Amino acid sequence: MLAIDWSVFFEPITLSIQISVIASVVVLVFATYTAWIMARKKFFGKSIIDTLLLLPLVLPPTVIGFILLILLGRRSWIGKAYESIFDGPLVFTWIAAVIAATIVAFPLAYRSFRAGFESIDPELEASARVLGASEWQVLRYISIPLSIRSLTSGYILGFCRGLGEFGATIMVAGNIPGRTQTIPTAIYIATDGGSMTMAWAWVTAMLVLSFLMLFLVNRISKD
Repeated sequence: MLAIDWSVFFEPITLSIQISVIASVVVLVFATYTAWIMARKKFFGKSIIDTLLLLPLVLPPTVIGFILLILLGRRSWIGKAYESIFDGPLVFTWIAAVIAATIVAFPLAYRSFRAGFESIDPELEASARVLGASEWQVLRYISIPLSIRSLTSGYILGFCRGLGEFGATIMVAGNIPGRTQTIPTAIYIATDGGSMTMAWAWVTAMLVLSFLMLFLVNRISKD
């Protein structure tokens, strides 16, 4: 059995955690407000928008990756704008990996956040508005504190989803060691190349990280 190259071992782990943290923070900001709007407001086409927001939850990651590749590629206006500013393509960068992780993590967090907001008595928010609170103040001082468990659980689940993303990531970010190679892509390449020791090491790391995150979610839900 070959020895583990520890310098190589920690690179995808560190990068995966960094990507997942950034992606989950972005998700936290956008999913919180989106979930609150969807839970509290009535408007035409609401069910269609809700379906679109949850669609990445059921789509194969390769489909998401293909769509992102078209949207972020060098021929797209996003890709051209990025390349003109940063003098390089957007695809096959760690930023593309963050975008992929954000897209796949969003539905899990959004669903949890919305369930948390819908569990709050609307009369509490209505009372705050009667007393002169703005919509932002209602969200900040009423809705978020009362649904903090759902928000925390959704954030952790989104982090885990981003951490384990493979299909979309490898299509838009590739598998460049030290730059875009995450734990799942490292496992795939190691297995394909016959490096079973390294593959087992990364699988173990992923199992430990995922177990700890889910254990934390369960503790938060029960407390």
